[in-house]
Amino acid sequence: MTKSPHLTDSANDFILKLPKAELHLHLEGTVDPLTLAELSRRHPTPLPSTNNRYKNLEDSGRVFSEEEARALYEYKNFTGFLWAFKAVTERLRTAEDYELVTYRMMQKLRAQNVLHAEVYISAGVVQWRGQEFAPLFEGAERGRQRGERDFGMSLYWIFDAVRHFGVEEARRVVDEAIRFKQRNVVGIGIGGDERRAGPELFREVYEHAAQHGLRLTVHAGETVGAESIWSALRDLKADRIGHGLHVADDPELLHYLAEKRIPVEVCITSNVMTGCCAVVGEHPVRKLFDAGVQVTLNTDDPDMFHTNLLREYRIAQQVFGFSEDELRELAKNSFRASFLPEEKKREYLAKF
Repeated sequence: MTKSPHLTDSANDFILKLPKAELHLHLEGTVDPLTLAELSRRHPTPLPSTNNRYKNLEDSGRVFSEEEARALYEYKNFTGFLWAFKAVTERLRTAEDYELVTYRMMQKLRAQNVLHAEVYISAGVVQWRGQEFAPLFEGAERGRQRGERDFGMSLYWIFDAVRHFGVEEARRVVDEAIRFKQRNVVGIGIGGDERRAGPELFREVYEHAAQHGLRLTVHAGETVGAESIWSALRDLKADRIGHGLHVADDPELLHYLAEKRIPVEVCITSNVMTGCCAVVGEHPVRKLFDAGVQVTLNTDDPDMFHTNLLREYRIAQQVFGFSEDELRELAKNSFRASFLPEEKKREYLAKF
């Protein structure tokens, strides 16, 4: 894990005051150790499942202390992170759980002057383990409505499929997104292990989503190379690229993204914590920005990676030398790249 950047009070104040949106954020990754311990006490027995593939998790039904929860959030590689993420999702079982973590997430976001968020919710994990997603989403929606009322921010949902669960499971996620499209569901995404399922497998699934007016995001170029990003663009017609860690490996791809103004949802700390990027100084965020790519800064799974959005901006400033004007441009990009209506984007951009 990278050390927390140390900046002057004025620099921290500048970053805090910037209006910001976050576009690559997983609800389940905002569950902090204290909340995870609370959830594990709520559910001290193994998760009932109609899906045998989900049974026999090593920690199934374990009650975590806060200290044990913190230890869970340490990873040696991307596979270790996926197992920890699965342990968290296993303890999100009821509508009340989803309402709790949604509300707490929004509270933390608003404290960082985040005015809008587009949040992945792992519908694919819930369906794969044999639970009905709709009642849980109702809880998340209650949390969103309370959060918007209490904190004065907006939130869109992106239903997230898991690529290594297969094409049919991804299609089920898209069908759920279409079903709840009028409930602040703006798009679909696909995460999971790129090494096991390339974007091209999901071409028809994404076409189906686009035909129903959903926006398209794709985790690509996180654990594999630029070819995954090309496939996300050419096969899936992605509106935004999640991570894009290997964009800079291919000069043609770098130029294409800049020319077409296709946003890249950069997650610096996440890439270092999962071992996808060896050290923070090697991250290509500066190369992407300097090449004219529409870069946005994001946290991915902030509590699981010991970070928040303010810290990501501090890293950009301290490690990569982003000036205040450039940080302001990154913050503007977060609204430009959002799936908000154009009128709402202009309203937020006017705050600068």
